[in-house]
Amino acid sequence: MIGHDPHKFRFPWRDGNQFRLLIDGEQFYPAMLDAIDTSRVSVFLEMYLFTSGTVANIFMNALIAAASRGVMVCVLLDDFGAGGLNRKDRQRLRRGGVRLRFYNPLQHWRITKLHHHLSRDHRKLLMIDGQVAYTGGAGVTDDFDIDCHPQRRWRETMIEVRGPLIADWLTLFLENWEYSTREVLVVNMHVALAVAGYSHDGGSVLGTQRGRVTIAQGAAHVEVKRAFVAQARHAQRRIWVATAYFVPSWKIRRALRVAARRGVDVRLLLPGPYTDHPAIRHAGRRFYYGLLRHGVRIFEFQPRFTHAKVSLCDNWASVGSSNIDRWNLYWNLEANQEVDDAPFAAQVAQMFEADFALSREYCLDEWRARPWYYRIQEWFWGGVDAAMARFIKHKEKD
Repeated sequence: MIGHDPHKFRFPWRDGNQFRLLIDGEQFYPAMLDAIDTSRVSVFLEMYLFTSGTVANIFMNALIAAASRGVMVCVLLDDFGAGGLNRKDRQRLRRGGVRLRFYNPLQHWRITKLHHHLSRDHRKLLMIDGQVAYTGGAGVTDDFDIDCHPQRRWRETMIEVRGPLIADWLTLFLENWEYSTREVLVVNMHVALAVAGYSHDGGSVLGTQRGRVTIAQGAAHVEVKRAFVAQARHAQRRIWVATAYFVPSWKIRRALRVAARRGVDVRLLLPGPYTDHPAIRHAGRRFYYGLLRHGVRIFEFQPRFTHAKVSLCDNWASVGSSNIDRWNLYWNLEANQEVDDAPFAAQVAQMFEADFALSREYCLDEWRARPWYYRIQEWFWGGVDAAMARFIKHKEKD
């Protein structure tokens, strides 16, 4: 990857964009598939989870159909996250003209290099014709589909992006493709952006909303974390956070506590009884007491697994791939779409309010009185988390 100054943000704030909030698979899957079906120049898909099944089959049909029309279709999947994509489906994509590649293959001869295997591409991006992009926390898997799981589909949020920010998302994809494959994609950015109706220097007729792309790219370039902490420190009214995996750093915990003490409405929306990684839930719950004691409100979503990654600080919102989880932020490639726009923030707030209403809120006295077996699980998995952190840091020094 190209190196960057860790004290600066890779991309600037850009005006003239248009954003659309997409809630759950019944909204974002049709929008994404329609964009693929109407593509004319290029389809770029970068995804962590891609699992054989009903949803994957629908997406593969659309991708292959686009390739048969002469569209350049490039799919970059994380090798670990796409472990559930079977060989037959991989062959089908390749035979259908899709350029299928994998990030950081799990090679057996590197099994002793744990730090190497822990580096994953956790970004989620679909970009069509240099015109529209979709990002958030979803994957191409039946877990998010209402038809496959009408009662227990995963709760997720995506965002549709149009405008000058497309140039930044395109840059990220092309760089990661070259890094992962050693292949240079020949894409005329000016032509691609012209299809979208705006120029590379930021001129646009599409919208009036302001946004910025932030990334995480190893321990030295954790823009997502820096952006959130900066917004939390300056928030005056609210800090609302939804995350699927909550193992926050000390700096993030401090920012939340300090904000709550100065009267900011600080709320966390976290998974309840349904989660794909119970151990991570228990490890994160060991932080509840310290946060509740300082006035942070904690909600656990009850109906299904909440996999969304959304932050809202006053009128600043961030939707993307990154959890408030030190493992995500330390090891993975992540990317979030920030939006600084009051009407969009109002939509995000409305979404949060609906989710809070379906959640169980814990108060300090109730948490103090929690069952002993909760405490045992927090102690055990919290210890595992701490031990792994020490081990990884030691291996890095070696």
